[in-house]
Amino acid sequence: MSRTLRATALVAVLTLAITGCGGVGGGGGADGGATGSGTLTTMGFGLSDEIAKTRVDTFKRDHPDVDLKINEGSFDEQQFLSAVASGNPPDLVYLDRKLIGTYAKRGSIQPLTDCVDKQGIDLGQYRPAARDQVTLNGTVYGIPEFNTVRVLYLNEAVLKQAGLTADDVDLADWAGLPALNAKLAKVSSGKLTRIGIDPKIPEFLPMWVKANGADMISDDGTKANLDDPKVVEALATGLRLIQDQGGWGRFKSFRDTFDFFGAQNPLARNQIAAWPMEEWFLNQAAKNSPRAELVVKPFVDRQGRPLTMSNGQAWVITKGAKNPDAACAFAKQMTTVDTWLAAAKARAEARKAAGQPFTGVWTGNAAADQKIFDEVYQPTGNQRFDDAVTTIRAAQDSSFAMPASPAGAEFDKAWTDAVNRVLSGQAQPAQALARAQQEATAALDKAAR
Repeated sequence: MSRTLRATALVAVLTLAITGCGGVGGGGGADGGATGSGTLTTMGFGLSDEIAKTRVDTFKRDHPDVDLKINEGSFDEQQFLSAVASGNPPDLVYLDRKLIGTYAKRGSIQPLTDCVDKQGIDLGQYRPAARDQVTLNGTVYGIPEFNTVRVLYLNEAVLKQAGLTADDVDLADWAGLPALNAKLAKVSSGKLTRIGIDPKIPEFLPMWVKANGADMISDDGTKANLDDPKVVEALATGLRLIQDQGGWGRFKSFRDTFDFFGAQNPLARNQIAAWPMEEWFLNQAAKNSPRAELVVKPFVDRQGRPLTMSNGQAWVITKGAKNPDAACAFAKQMTTVDTWLAAAKARAEARKAAGQPFTGVWTGNAAADQKIFDEVYQPTGNQRFDDAVTTIRAAQDSSFAMPASPAGAEFDKAWTDAVNRVLSGQAQPAQALARAQQEATAALDKAAR
């Protein structure tokens, strides 16, 4: 933790001690039983839609003795660490899986070995990439929830304007990407009015690195590999695509105007031609831009083989949780096949009532996804979107994830900062990644002690 973060945490701890209650803290222990009773508190989760509400209602129905208190809002690291340090944490926390290794090493969250045994949780139902992200040194620390799938979106209307087809967009041919980008982008007098290819860096750099035959960190999450020439090449490739479109400042400023959630999204407005993105945009496009000429292809490596980078959230039980039994029961029920199936039915019914298509729900539970697409999903009748669903489902079988690491947060910061230095023109790829390698190695070595 940085000096500032330690100071902030100390102030928060003192405040909690004085008031005698933490805003996200537990309110009471369980009275006993495998599924618990008493008060159960959460952090980082919200009842924002029918998928969340349906699953929470299912838990309440089956556990009437549990007084569930959901503190709505996104995960806040400082608030979380302060609550744990004070001894008054929430029982359950909903957070990004890439953070789990760091908090497990710090002792801020509990191993779930007993939880899995008591509740009879079948870990085999979860996708391997999702399981890997919640497992550190062979011990499970989280129960996977949603699962992202990253694919390549293409605007065929823009491709046609450039005299191209979807088959002409070949991400395996890195040498040909600059020329393809030049045909698709619109840059005049340094002003960007249409993005050709968006490499989506920093966020998607690990996927480009994997496509280049390398990994940014070892499988066990303990050794950085950021100065590998293949990592440098991946970053340089993404940088070139952005520089050829006016540079990072102009590129980012233009992209920041995009509204991917509305009818005036960049697909509908022909503001972008090709970009990798998570599966959720398909739902938004089907809802808001049903006439758009969208084509979805798998992201591929340099040999043309499909791959996708998996990520998502997970439920963890905090150190000092006052009601771990109920917390475990909640984490299990929120991610079971039947609960996901009920949530998917609620989503499909809501979409039907609104006259909008249902394109599926994508979870970390492979068995649940199979049920959802066997029993709930129906083709929309729009061939473009139906083909896209098929592509995304197939992409899940070629997914990888950044492994759990005892210094995952520090590692993530090291390489992200490096990419940002490169994009802003403060450093060249090799120089920035060499520095990131030193920073990440120091953090990983410290965590290993």
